[in-house]
Amino acid sequence: MGEAREESAYLAALFGLFGRANFETRRPQMPEAFRLDPVRRLLERLGNPHRRYAVIHIAGTKGKGSTAAMAEAILRAAGYRTGLYTSPHLHTMRERIRIAGEMLSRSAVADLFQRLRPLIEADPELTVFDLLTAMGFLAFAESGVEIAVVEVGLGGRLDSTNVVSPAVCLITALSRDHTEILGPTLAHIAFEKAGILKPGVPAVTAPQPEEAMAVLRQVAEERDVPLFTLDGWRYGPEKISPAGQWGEIRAPDGARWSVRLPLLGRHQWENAALAVAAMLQLREQGWGIPDEAIREGLEQVKWPGRFEILREDPPLVLDGAHNDASAARLAETIAEVFPGHRWRLIFGVSADKDPITILRPLWPLVEKVWLTRSRHPRAADPQRLAEAAEGLGLSWRIRGEVAQALEEAFAEGGPILVTGSLFVVAEAREAWAAWGRMPVPEIDPILVRVGGR
Repeated sequence: MGEAREESAYLAALFGLFGRANFETRRPQMPEAFRLDPVRRLLERLGNPHRRYAVIHIAGTKGKGSTAAMAEAILRAAGYRTGLYTSPHLHTMRERIRIAGEMLSRSAVADLFQRLRPLIEADPELTVFDLLTAMGFLAFAESGVEIAVVEVGLGGRLDSTNVVSPAVCLITALSRDHTEILGPTLAHIAFEKAGILKPGVPAVTAPQPEEAMAVLRQVAEERDVPLFTLDGWRYGPEKISPAGQWGEIRAPDGARWSVRLPLLGRHQWENAALAVAAMLQLREQGWGIPDEAIREGLEQVKWPGRFEILREDPPLVLDGAHNDASAARLAETIAEVFPGHRWRLIFGVSADKDPITILRPLWPLVEKVWLTRSRHPRAADPQRLAEAAEGLGLSWRIRGEVAQALEEAFAEGGPILVTGSLFVVAEAREAWAAWGRMPVPEIDPILVRVGGR
C-alpha cells in the first residue's frame, strides 16, 4: 500500500470508529448503562482472540497506566512477545495498542477496521471502546503475543476489557473519580473495580483505604480469589532527581531488587512493587522472569504525560492529574523534585471534574494561573475554572487555547506546570514540539480525542 493510500485508509478507519454517536460522547450516568454482551458477541464472531494468550488485567483509579507500562516492560525484558492495551491516548489512538513495545501500524489499524466493519454495521450497540478493545485483542492474537497487559478503561465490572480470563489481576490505588458513573463512595468504586476478580485467579492490590479494602476482601472471598496485598513489602527511593529515582523493592520473603525508576514521584514505587508482585505470581505459574528482567524493565519504562519534564531549567513539567488524590501526589512530587519554586500553572479539566478539589493541593506552590481548555468536546468552560481559582485567592487569566497559555507563560519565564487533564497535557506537548523543542508526535484528527476515556 502506497503512503498516500495508507494515510487515506487510516483516516477512513479513524472516522469510521470515532464518528459513531455512542457512550463516548454521551456518557451514561450509571454503570449499568455499560454492557458486556455487545463486545462478547463481537469477539465470538472473531473467534475469541482474547483467549489465545495470557493476560494481566489491571483496574484502579490512580497509577494503572504506569503499572501496566512497568509490567509490560518487565515481560518484554524477560524475552516474551507482549501486548499492551491502555487508554486514553495522548496524540494517536495507535498508542493504545502496542505489540512488543511498538504502536500498532497505520496499515494494521486500517486492515482491522475493514475486517470488523461488517460486524460493526450489524450491531449498533457496540461502542467505540468495544471496537478498540476488540481490535487490540485481535491484533495481539494474530501477531503471536504470548502475554498481554490490559488496562481497564473505566470501572472494571462492566468495562469492555472484562471479558478476558486473566492469569493475574491487579488493583492500583483507589480514590473517588467518575462518581457520576461508578457511585459516590469508595465502597461503590471498589465494588466496580473488584468486578475484574475471577474465581481462583490470584489478585494483588495496592494499599487501600479500609472502606475500599473491605469491599475487595468481601468480593475476593465470595469468588474464592487469592487476594494478596503489599503488606510486608518494602519499597521507596534513596535518591530522587529530575533524571529519575534510585531505590529498592523488597518482597516479604527477602527477595530484593535495586532499581532505577525513570518515572518520578514516590507513588511510582507502589506501582512498581505491584508490577513486581504480579511477576512473582506469574513465576508461580511457571513463567520465566529473571531478576535482571525486573531491573531492566523498570529502568527502561516510558510513560509520557505523567510528571514528564520537558525542560529542567527553568522547569517545565506536564502531568495528567485529574482528581484531588492525583493532584496531591503531584504537589508532593513537585516539592521534592524542584523544591522552593513558585509555579506558573496552566490548568484545564474535563467538564465532569470539580476544579477546586484539583487546584487546592497545588495552590500553595502556584504564583499565577492560566485557565484554558483542550479541544476535547468534554472540556470545561474556563470561566467555571475562574470561580474555583478566585475562591482560592489565585491570580488568574483565561486563554482559550492551551498553546496560547503556554506561549504566554513561557514568555514570562520561570517554572511552568501543565495539569488537570491528559488532553491539556497532550496539547502542551504538541505546542512544545511545534516550536522545535522536541520531536513532533504523530497527531490524529481532533475527532479522535472524543474516544479518550
